[in-house]
Amino acid sequence: MIEILQQIINGVAIGGVYVLIALGLTTVFGILGIAHFAHGSVSMFGGYLTFFLVVTWGLPLFAAILIAIVVGLVLGVLIELLAYRPVRHASHINAFIVALGLTMMVEGLNLEFFGHEQVVIPTDLSRVFEIGGVTIPELRLYVIIAAAVLIGAMTIFVEKTKTGQAIRAVAQNRDAAILMGVNVNTIPIVVFSISTALGVCAGVMVGSLFAIAPGIGEGLVVKGFAVLILGGLGSIPGAVVGGLVLGITEALAAGFISSAYKDVIAFLAMILVLLVRPQGLMGKA
Repeated sequence: MIEILQQIINGVAIGGVYVLIALGLTTVFGILGIAHFAHGSVSMFGGYLTFFLVVTWGLPLFAAILIAIVVGLVLGVLIELLAYRPVRHASHINAFIVALGLTMMVEGLNLEFFGHEQVVIPTDLSRVFEIGGVTIPELRLYVIIAAAVLIGAMTIFVEKTKTGQAIRAVAQNRDAAILMGVNVNTIPIVVFSISTALGVCAGVMVGSLFAIAPGIGEGLVVKGFAVLILGGLGSIPGAVVGGLVLGITEALAAGFISSAYKDVIAFLAMILVLLVRPQGLMGKA
């Protein structure tokens, strides 16, 4: 039982990262119907930038994260204005091609500016807590807390603020939102800014918990879309549930079977769920 609880804690930590990636993807997909494949590479950019600020410039970790988030907000605005807005009213295949091209471009920029070496964001969080025989590394605890705070803040923003209500209105019925006075040209900018900022936070968590290296972004975005499908497309609660389910499934598979098969087992669990609920765990039929 202790080993099961241990793996669940590990799964919640990585599941929190998946949730942040999925939240960024689901807001973009829900509003614009765009599969933003570059989201994983953008997340890795945030992790690389944080590493650079901490190691090269010697900034404190928290200050480096804040700067990376601000840069992420600006990057989100540029992505929407320069990449996706010109093809907003074109065929969906145009946005699909732009997304693929943007992925390769961001990945290339990461290689150009930060190199091809695997890096780990250094932290001073080295303590280990033990509760009832279950060990919780300080870093994983902070990752879980940070993910929970960001998820809560995102939920409050979407549900309670005027801008969040406008975002939901555009997602539900764009034409009706226009008639109600919603500026539909501003909403995509806000959505991409928030999406990119969440992705940067996820990239920092990946870089602190594991490592950042070329190619990791593509795998991360695949996991993000898997979470969307598992939880239900366009559903924020679904993204949370789907991310935790995927993360815990991976951790249990790695702990009790083999880490070599954790991805296979996690996606197999997703397929089994979708056979029972094709719309996802929290999606609408």
